[in-house]
Amino acid sequence: MSSAASYGCVYFDRRCFRKDDVKSSKGRKLYVCNSVASTPQGLQFANTKVQIPEKTVRIGVLGASGYTGSEIVRLLANHPYFGITLMTADRKAGQSIGSVFPHLATQHLPDLIAVKDANFSNVDAVFCCLPHGTTQEIIKALPKGLKIVDLSADFRLRDIKEYEKWYGQPHRATELQREAVYGLTEIYRREIQDANLVANPGCYPTSIQLPLVPLIKDNLIKSKNIIIDAKSGVSGAGRGAKEANLYTEIAEGIHSYGITGHRHVPEIEQGLSEAANSEVTVSFTPHLMPMSRGMQSTIYVELAPGVSVEDLYQHLRIFYENEEFVVLQKEKEVPHTRHVRGSNYCFMNVFPDRIPGRAIIISVIDNLVKGASGQALQNLNLMMGIPESTGLNYMALFP
Repeated sequence: MSSAASYGCVYFDRRCFRKDDVKSSKGRKLYVCNSVASTPQGLQFANTKVQIPEKTVRIGVLGASGYTGSEIVRLLANHPYFGITLMTADRKAGQSIGSVFPHLATQHLPDLIAVKDANFSNVDAVFCCLPHGTTQEIIKALPKGLKIVDLSADFRLRDIKEYEKWYGQPHRATELQREAVYGLTEIYRREIQDANLVANPGCYPTSIQLPLVPLIKDNLIKSKNIIIDAKSGVSGAGRGAKEANLYTEIAEGIHSYGITGHRHVPEIEQGLSEAANSEVTVSFTPHLMPMSRGMQSTIYVELAPGVSVEDLYQHLRIFYENEEFVVLQKEKEVPHTRHVRGSNYCFMNVFPDRIPGRAIIISVIDNLVKGASGQALQNLNLMMGIPESTGLNYMALFP
């Protein structure tokens, strides 16, 4: 993994701020961080789009009382350009973020309000962290001109008939669906750069598509008989009170669910089918693990004729060698969820199967960061024309 870094200043269009430069917007100050590291790809897109920012980017977080919303708030605490001016949480309206999430009590932020009471005149961009099925009408009603990253599933499926089939209700913003860009950053970076609405990928699809899309696109693996065994921390099920998520139901065991019918299946197959230029069907079984966060996808694939496991490894190495957040580990090193906890990284590796002609791919992410809020911030950085790693250079929490 290689990166370009500038220390003591931040470069935009060959100009820079020193770390002590201050810009203000309506009395609010913007302090530029001491150093920003970014990939060559991120710097390339930043240099082509944005001039030196004159103001902070004013951020609204819709659904701030959920896990993905709180992760957005945590990540933005150290972002030099994005400042939160609006937070909504219907059931927690009137409360401070510190009373809902004590670990965020040191942040000086506006109180939570109901969505219906939100005033977007002081907002430039929105993270929408609302439940599936509730987002379409809310985003449709937002003022024009906002940059929006939606963390729900409401705009991920391009075929609205597929959405209705898997989510059990008709799509309520079909015109917006046509302009939504799927936000798997490393694969759709150029499209995301010019988007107004980005559908942030699901956690399982992120961990699965990152290794598979490059291999399928270049015909190194067969697009049939792909078997995916995926495991997630309990936070992936959301913060709502559910009997199935009680400690006594989850602890000291593994909970398989959504067998043959998980809602991420069409999203996974959509991305892989596009890479293959033909319909791809996968066998996908998710499991809930007794841990707070983390995700591992173990993927079993058939090699294309004449292709070796080493060919897969070298192709992924070249494809991701300049990426900030996707790391192909050294040969024989096994990716573990504990090594990406709290970070925006995806660690992956490829191993030979005992069955000739097959390979095993292991991919790990933090389901709340690269699988949700971190990738959402990476996408909004791109949309606003700044280096995509800004505010995301957190190392993993270990142990």
